[in-house]
Amino acid sequence: MSREWTLTGATTEYTVGLPEHGGWLELRAWGPHGVGDGPSPVAWLGNAQYMTPGDVAPVEYAPDGARPFAGPDLVVRPARALSWTFDGASHEGELLRVDFADAATGLRAALHYRLAPDSDVVERWVELTNTGGAPLRLVEFGSAGFSVPTPHGARLTYLSGQWAQEFTPATTELWRGRFEIGSALGVTGHQFSPYLAVQDAADAGPTWGVALAWTGSWRIAAERDAAGLTRVRAGRVAVDWPLTLAPGDTLVTPVAAGAYSADGVDGLARVWHAYERRLAGDRLTRTRRVIYNSWEATFFDVTAAGQLALAEVAAEIGVETFVVDDGWFVGRGDDTAGLGDWTPDPAKFPDGFDTFVGRVRELGLEFGLWVEPEMVNPRSALYEAHPDWVYQVDGRPRTTIRNQYLLDLGRPEVEEFVHSTLDGLLRGYDISYLKWDFNRPRTEPGRTGVPLDEPDLDGAHVAALYRILEALRRDHPHVTVEGCAAGGGRVDLAMASRVDVVWPSDNTAPIDRLRIQDGFLRAHAPHLMSSWVTDATGLFDVRPRSLAFRFVLASAGVLGIGADIRHWSAAERAEAARWIARYKEVRDVVTGGEVHRIGGPDGARCAVQYTLGGRVVVLAWNPGPLDGLGTVPARPVRLPLRGLDPSARYTAGGVTYSGAHLMAAGLPVRWTGTYDADLIEVSPAS
Repeated sequence: MSREWTLTGATTEYTVGLPEHGGWLELRAWGPHGVGDGPSPVAWLGNAQYMTPGDVAPVEYAPDGARPFAGPDLVVRPARALSWTFDGASHEGELLRVDFADAATGLRAALHYRLAPDSDVVERWVELTNTGGAPLRLVEFGSAGFSVPTPHGARLTYLSGQWAQEFTPATTELWRGRFEIGSALGVTGHQFSPYLAVQDAADAGPTWGVALAWTGSWRIAAERDAAGLTRVRAGRVAVDWPLTLAPGDTLVTPVAAGAYSADGVDGLARVWHAYERRLAGDRLTRTRRVIYNSWEATFFDVTAAGQLALAEVAAEIGVETFVVDDGWFVGRGDDTAGLGDWTPDPAKFPDGFDTFVGRVRELGLEFGLWVEPEMVNPRSALYEAHPDWVYQVDGRPRTTIRNQYLLDLGRPEVEEFVHSTLDGLLRGYDISYLKWDFNRPRTEPGRTGVPLDEPDLDGAHVAALYRILEALRRDHPHVTVEGCAAGGGRVDLAMASRVDVVWPSDNTAPIDRLRIQDGFLRAHAPHLMSSWVTDATGLFDVRPRSLAFRFVLASAGVLGIGADIRHWSAAERAEAARWIARYKEVRDVVTGGEVHRIGGPDGARCAVQYTLGGRVVVLAWNPGPLDGLGTVPARPVRLPLRGLDPSARYTAGGVTYSGAHLMAAGLPVRWTGTYDADLIEVSPAS
C-alpha cells in the first residue's frame, strides 16, 4: 500500500506519502509548485548500515522506536517503543489528517496539516488521544519534524539575544550533528526566537523556515545526517516532568509552521510577514495609531498633572493615543509593591480617574493603560489575601524577580481574577489601548497542595493566557492590545495572532534599536512592531543620532513616542509634528506593504523598502561614523530597490529616475554630519 497527498499553497506545494509498511508518514517534496514532479529530493538510496530505515528516512512525525538512533518526536512511557499502524486519512481542501494507532498502549495520533491556497506556510500539529486503560506519560511530544535537503551542509540562521539586545541574527553551518535553540522559562524568552531558517550551504537562494506558535517552554532542533538531510524538530517541552495523558484524554500540540522561499532569508521573511498578516485577519485593516507612552518620561512618578502636561504636548505634535504606563495604581511608588491591586490611586488622580481619562480624551487623544496582570508583589493586598495563587513548591522559598512573583494563571480562580480585572477596567473607563507586560519568567515548578508531577503548569498557563486574550478581543474589539515581556520576551506566532502589536525591546537607543528591528523584520511583520522615539543614548552603541534618525527608525513599524516631550524645544516639537504627519501619510504602506531589507546596520547601506500597490516608501539610515563626511571625495550610498517596472519612470526627492536605474544602480543618498536618515517616497512620474 502506498499513498500520497499534496497540499498546494499560493506558490508552494507540500507532498507527503505513506510507505508500504504503513508505520509512519514521509515527506516526498516541499518547495515551489511542480517540485514534486520527479524523484523525491529527500528520498534515500542504498542500505542503512548499522541504522534502521527510520533513522535515515524523511519521517514527518517519528514515534519512539521508529528512529531508535536518530531520535523520535514522541516518547511515551511506560512503553519502551511504539509500533504505529496507519488508521486512515482524510484530505479536504486545505486540510489533511492522517491517523495512526498503537495497539499495545491504545495511543492514537492524528497528524494534522493545513496549507491555505493564499499562503505559503504549512501548519502542522498532532492530536494525541489515550484510548487505552492505563495512564501514559508523555516525555517528548513535539509538533512536527520538517525535512530539508542539504547535500552540501546546512546553513542555519536564527535569532538570539538577551534583554535589551533581542532578535540578533546569527548564522552557523552544520555539517553533521545537532543544533538546538529553545526556552525552559515557561515563556518564549529573550535568548532565542522560535524561528529557524535552513539553506543548503552551497546555495543562498532556496530557504526553508520553521517557527512555533507557542508562548511557553519550547525547542527547535536541527539534525543533519550523513546522507545530506537536515531534519528540524519543533514543539513544546515538558521542562518540569513528563505529562500524564489519562485514559480518554487528548493532548493537542502547538502549531509548528513551515515556510519556503526561493529568494533567501529575506524572501522567507516576506512569507512570514504575509502569514502574520493573515493571522491578524480583519484587525489588520485597523489603522495603527501613533501612540505616546509615558514610561521613559515619568517612570513611577505618575500624577494627573504630570500626565496631562505630557498629553497636551502629545496632542500638539499629532499623537493619537496617550498611554499611561506603570505607576498609576494604588501602592505603586516603585517596583516593590502594588502589582495585583489594579485600582487607580486616588492620591495620584484626586479628581477621579474617570475625570483624568476624560481630560485626555478632550485633547483629542484616545486613552491607553499599562498592566502586568500575571504578576503580584509580596507587598500587595492581593498577595496578602491569596499567597497560594503564586507558583511555589511546598517547603521551599519562593524566588522573586524584579520584586515580584508570577501568578499561577492555570488555576481557574486566578484566570477568572485576571480576566475580570481587565474586563472591568475596559468596561469602567474609556480605554482603547492596553499594554500587557510580563516582567519575569516562572521559576518554581509547583502549585500549593498539589503533587509535583500532576499538573501541566506550562500548558495550563499558556491556555489561560490565550483564553483571556481571545475573550478581551471578542468583548472589546475596539481595544488595541500590545504584547510586551520586559521587551521582546514573548514574541511568537501564537501571540501574533492574539495581540495587535508587540514591543520588541526595552532598548530604544537609536543604533541599538536599528539592529534589533533589523532582526525582528526577518521573522515578523512590520504591523506588529511597536517602536518609540525617545531620548535614550544607547547601551551597546552610544553614538549620537539626530531626531530625524529616531523618527525614521520608529516609523519602520508602528510609530510611538516615549521621550519627555515636555522638555523638547519648540523647534524639536515642530520637527516631531512634521515627522508624525509624514508617517500618517505612509503608514498603510509601512504596516501592510511587502518588505525588502537593503543592506543592514553593519553595512555601508541600511534601508528598508515597503511596497503596497503602486506605492513605494524607503526608510534609510546611516549607521556608520559621521565625522569627515563631505570633506573628502565620495560618492552617494546607493540603495538598490526591488520590484519596480524597469521601463517606467519614477520620482524621488524631486529627481526623476527610470525603474531600471533604481533597481540596478540604486536610489542615491548622500549622508552628511547632520543628515543621517530619511523617509523617501518613490512615485510614478507624471
